[in-house]
Amino acid sequence: MRTLVLAAALSGAVSIVAFQTGPWLLAAITKATTTILIIVYAARRNSGDAYARAISLGLIASLAGDVFLLWPNQGFLPGLVSFLVAHLLYLYAFTGGLRRSFALAPAIGYALFAAVALGFLWGDVPGALRLPVVVYVAALVAMAATAASMALRSGARDAAFSRMAAFGAGLFVLSDTMLAFNKFAGPITLANVFVLTTYWLAQGLIASSVRPAAR
Repeated sequence: MRTLVLAAALSGAVSIVAFQTGPWLLAAITKATTTILIIVYAARRNSGDAYARAISLGLIASLAGDVFLLWPNQGFLPGLVSFLVAHLLYLYAFTGGLRRSFALAPAIGYALFAAVALGFLWGDVPGALRLPVVVYVAALVAMAATAASMALRSGARDAAFSRMAAFGAGLFVLSDTMLAFNKFAGPITLANVFVLTTYWLAQGLIASSVRPAAR
């Protein structure tokens, strides 16, 4: 497992440097490779339950999104749909992980954050993309709020795994927010560094929320 984590970290670092310095093919290959390594990591932990299967499928959908977004203009909408599917799968997993009632506070917090971010960006989002963006943001907020609720409501046995899911979901929100501002509001200095670092940390934490299979 440690080898997979180190390999993913190295591949991600190479991808980030390559995106900054210009070898596009190297950046593209290592971007996909990093997510594939996270998928393998999750699969190695997979205990075969519904939670683990949904997380693994969400990571595979994310890989499709990664590939589509290598072409930021032509691939944006297919990439958005791929990540929408990923968030719905994560939402399904986190909903199944709830042991008690849903916590309202994280939902309110994430909804307010999303509303403020959308308010800033709305005038810069092309009309044809507004509905898809709103649907995507709603799914992202629901996913992150449910992960936070799962962490708040989990028992001691599940606490560590639930916290990893919650932190990962929060980092996903942060990553997507930076990506959106970079795309619609104007270029952010070192955007790829911040977006990809938070993105892979998010995916790694979500993958780590899968309880390892008993050996």
